[in-house]
Amino acid sequence: MKSKSVAFWKMHDTEQTVSSVFIKHCPFPSVFWIFRAAMAAELDVVNLFFIAGATLAIPILAFLASFLLWPSVLIKVYYWYWRRTLGLQVRYADCGGYRFCYSYRGKPGMRPSILMLHGFSAHKDMWLTVVKYLPKHLHIVCVDMPGHEGTTRTNTEDYSVQGQVRRIHQFVGSIHLNRKAFHLVGTSMGGNVAGVYAACHPSEICSMTLICPDGIRHPCETKFDNHLQDLEHSNFTLNIPLIPTTPDEMEDMFRLCSHIRFKIPQQILQGLVDVREPHNAFYEEVFMEIIGEKSRYALQEHLHLITSPLQVIWGKQDQVVDVSGATVIAELVPGCKVDLLDNCGHSVVMEKPCRTAKLILEFIILQQNARSGTKKSS
Repeated sequence: MKSKSVAFWKMHDTEQTVSSVFIKHCPFPSVFWIFRAAMAAELDVVNLFFIAGATLAIPILAFLASFLLWPSVLIKVYYWYWRRTLGLQVRYADCGGYRFCYSYRGKPGMRPSILMLHGFSAHKDMWLTVVKYLPKHLHIVCVDMPGHEGTTRTNTEDYSVQGQVRRIHQFVGSIHLNRKAFHLVGTSMGGNVAGVYAACHPSEICSMTLICPDGIRHPCETKFDNHLQDLEHSNFTLNIPLIPTTPDEMEDMFRLCSHIRFKIPQQILQGLVDVREPHNAFYEEVFMEIIGEKSRYALQEHLHLITSPLQVIWGKQDQVVDVSGATVIAELVPGCKVDLLDNCGHSVVMEKPCRTAKLILEFIILQQNARSGTKKSS
């Protein structure tokens, strides 16, 4: 230990001696101090790069670890980040012991508020792709359907289409959305619910958009209809295609629902399975309710009661609910506006988000202008 101390002080003295000699014999002593400052600055730059590199490495390593080990966590963080980026806030509405979870952006204004109802086994964040292309001043509300994600899970009475309509009406009242007529949007199962809602509460709806809605007796069978027949013949012992339990089944579900083939890494597929797996028993309950006698064709049975202007958007290559359903609706609802999308399947919101947002906004403006023109003429 003593020898190390002696060596240190000898080195220190040597450095001091060299410094003294350099200053003494240098014609420009200031050069020495510039040299020392430059050396110190160089060390500071090296340290700065080291700190910056370490700072960048931590989130990168965390991302890689999440991607490889906990993809489900990464998916939740992704939705959280995307909501914040788009300016959406998550809130809860309590109604007599029942709790709704929803996200919203903007405040009620000149344009009607927009309420968005997602499809089977999805959640409010499925609308993020469409919200991205809607003006920020619009008042948009995306709610978790009964039992889904952050909304209270109770019993099968709330999972039929009529049961979901009752709960959504309760939600609308709790956040006072019905103080002014609003535009209602629903896709798939949410489209079935939205149509029945508009039929049961016509005064609350100023206009409505149904995207590939379930609940219609479409003339042509789809790939999913064939799966459904196989399920019924097996007494529902086979796996339900819309409730995947493995990454391969998850990939099959994407192929069924989307015409566009998304390349999704195996880790993300596993993460999606992990996120959904704890809720699969609930999804089975809901599935059995919405294909039951009361709900299966609920939308078609209520079409004659719809009085608000109606827009239907459908993917031409839908393999879940056939596009021929659009013709059925148009024949039963006078003045219905139909927009069919090329190269698009059942997941219209995911496959054509920009086009969907544009069509919805144009329809809302068109209907608002028509109402304004009617008021002026009267």
